[in-house]
Amino acid sequence: MPMEELHPLEAGVLAALKDGDGATPEDIAAAAELDINSVMRALNWLSTKGLVKIEESFDEIISLGREGAEYARKGLPERRAAELLKSGDKSIAELQSALPSHEVPIAIGWLKKKGMATLAKGVLSLTDAGRVEGPDEKLLKVLEAGRARRSELPKELQEWIKPLSTRKDVLKIEERIERRVSLTARGREVLKKGLKETGAGQLTHEMLKSGSWKGKSFRRYDVSAEVAAALTSKLHPLTRTIEEISEIFVSMGFQEIEGPLVESCFWNFDALFVPQDHPAREMQDTFYLERPGEARLPDERIISAVAAAHENGGGTGSEGWRYRWNKSLASKTLLRTHTTATTIRHLARKEPLPIKVFSIGRVFRNERISFKHLPEFHQIEGIVVGDVNFKNLLGILREFYARMGFEKIRFRPAYFPYTEPSLEVEVYFEEKKSWIELGGAGIFRPEVSETLGIEHPVLAWGLGLERLAMLRLDLTDIRMFYRSDIDWLRGLPL
Repeated sequence: MPMEELHPLEAGVLAALKDGDGATPEDIAAAAELDINSVMRALNWLSTKGLVKIEESFDEIISLGREGAEYARKGLPERRAAELLKSGDKSIAELQSALPSHEVPIAIGWLKKKGMATLAKGVLSLTDAGRVEGPDEKLLKVLEAGRARRSELPKELQEWIKPLSTRKDVLKIEERIERRVSLTARGREVLKKGLKETGAGQLTHEMLKSGSWKGKSFRRYDVSAEVAAALTSKLHPLTRTIEEISEIFVSMGFQEIEGPLVESCFWNFDALFVPQDHPAREMQDTFYLERPGEARLPDERIISAVAAAHENGGGTGSEGWRYRWNKSLASKTLLRTHTTATTIRHLARKEPLPIKVFSIGRVFRNERISFKHLPEFHQIEGIVVGDVNFKNLLGILREFYARMGFEKIRFRPAYFPYTEPSLEVEVYFEEKKSWIELGGAGIFRPEVSETLGIEHPVLAWGLGLERLAMLRLDLTDIRMFYRSDIDWLRGLPL
């Protein structure tokens, strides 16, 4: 390798290695009188060029925690219990009178686990193993003198690091990476030829202005050399997806609306014609609140119309659910289970037609956390009110998913308490070669829309956000969005 290709930092590090083959980066920094960051950059360059070899080894630094320091000084709880048992068998009650109450179950558990004592009919008896100092106690004494490397401890003491680390605040374990640097055959050859002053790194404005660039040599660029990753700031993938969806609906002529996270059963269920004995309203599916325990309901006109729709259909021609509607149940508070509560609130305002609104927000359901379910997630909600029909609904959904990058879309008949007809939306995912359901839609039933005084059809949909984002990012675990895995987030495209 021509010496003019070496950076001054590289040359300085190579010179420092001349008599210190197998040195640490810290040794090199001291010998070359450079800071450690400059040395590490130079070593990475030299390693890429095949002039040095960097070997990494992993070790652990073991030290005592707060409880560990106390145990090293006065003995483990089981050791102090064993000392009491040397004078004869003891009952648990006698042990409780001699040791702090919180240490008694700890002492008994470890006496039995380590075979230091036997327990029969509430009486503890010392064994031969309990009369001698154990390796875990020896380890505590070693660490009392100061921190120690795992690799330097005797094997019998190393085996007790893990058991002791399971005990609260007994040990502190710090992982450490150690690097040793040595010259390769190519590096030795470069050193043998001798290090000369290297060329200039870059052509500057001053050089061009003064003409001092004439006669100078310049280091060539190595386009294959590794460089540090550019860690640019970026939005979280869910935030980016939300913004993209918002832009799509706004470009389609929709207005965005928002609603409260804490909602009443009235707007979340009753106004949507969900019967008061529906399974979704049970605590197994819904998060109810103690404070505030009751919500303020709308004016009596709306309440009476909704009650009538439930009891006998009101003026809609329906039979309703044929039960006695309970106002106190409708007043209960909960964390909204869908963003449809936001759109039904908006409909109750009876704004001029046509109405085209959407909302994207968090909803909450009492789900067990798994790779595909979370108790908190996002929903994409939308409604259109006016001279529209079922074909318009299908067209809107097709257009939305097409703009999101899904060309193959199909609809399946479905059932929801507040829409008729109802459908589920599925998109075809090429990578998995399968159809995946992403949400539900339909036209609000008369018991919902006419009850609020709306005579035109109301197209409505509620679509899943996280599942849509998972498909686009090829994820199989929904929890990935909330794990704050910095490496995964950095690796996502802008």
